[in-house]
Parts: sequence; structure tokens; C-alpha cells
Amino acid sequence: MSDPIAFTSRTSRFGIPFLFSGQAQKEFYINEAFALVDALLQPVVEGLANSPPVEPLEGSCWLVDGSPADAWSGHAADIACYQAGSWLFAPAAEGMRVFDRASGAYLQFRNGWSSPETIAPPSGGSNVDIEARAAIASLINALGAGGLIIQG
Repeated sequence: MSDPIAFTSRTSRFGIPFLFSGQAQKEFYINEAFALVDALLQPVVEGLANSPPVEPLEGSCWLVDGSPADAWSGHAADIACYQAGSWLFAPAAEGMRVFDRASGAYLQFRNGWSSPETIAPPSGGSNVDIEARAAIASLINALGAGGLIIQG
């Protein structure tokens, strides 16, 4: 028979708390876990900032920029979520994607948060192919509507 798994107190990727037998006040741990799962399941952020907004909405999330201040100190690149009147932080994981409402695009974490490049429609040139330009413009519109690029 194999040995039982010995868990730490939190998950390794996002710090979601585990429950243990005989643990006092389990509802605090399970509620924190549910709040983190709620924030990280199909994550949407309001934008990127170094300090918390003055009057955050319950359930709103933000990406903490590189020079965090105030209640966000020490949480650079984390996702800060306002839950039950306080800030709950989730660390970013390599390859994680969030939808940024401010830019209307998806951001991805690769050694820091990055946004898609702005793509401008084709212009100029000595030979103008109307059908090719229409096809390229259609592709740019579709990628922009999907939040994969920022249209120029």
C-alpha cells in the first residue's frame, strides 16, 4: 500500500487553502477557497494599477503593477480581488490569461503580464489588391472582436 499524500496548508499554484480534520473554524478556510476559485475561474480584471481604487466594487479584480503601494505592497503581478471588504491576492501562474476590461483584450502572464500587439490595417504599396486587403481587414476585425489583438 502506498503512503498517504501529505498536503501543505495551501495549494502550490494559487495558494487556495486546504481543510484538515479537526481544523477549527473551517468555514473561514472554505470561504477563502471559494473566493479564490471565483476570482480565478474565467478571470476578468478591471485593469492594471499600483494601488487599490478608492471605492472598489465587491468582487472586482485588478492586476497589481510593478510598484505596488498601500494595501497592495508586496503583491507585484498578483491578481487583487476585493472580497467581503478586504483584498484577497492570487499569484500569477505562467501561461495564465485574464480578460482586461480597460483594454478590451486578453493579457497573458509570461514573466510578467503582456498585452497583444496593436495591428494596423494594410496601407500603401505599389500594387493594391482590394480582395487581399478586405480579407486582411476581416481577419484583423475578427481577432480584435475576440480580444486577441488590439486594433489600430
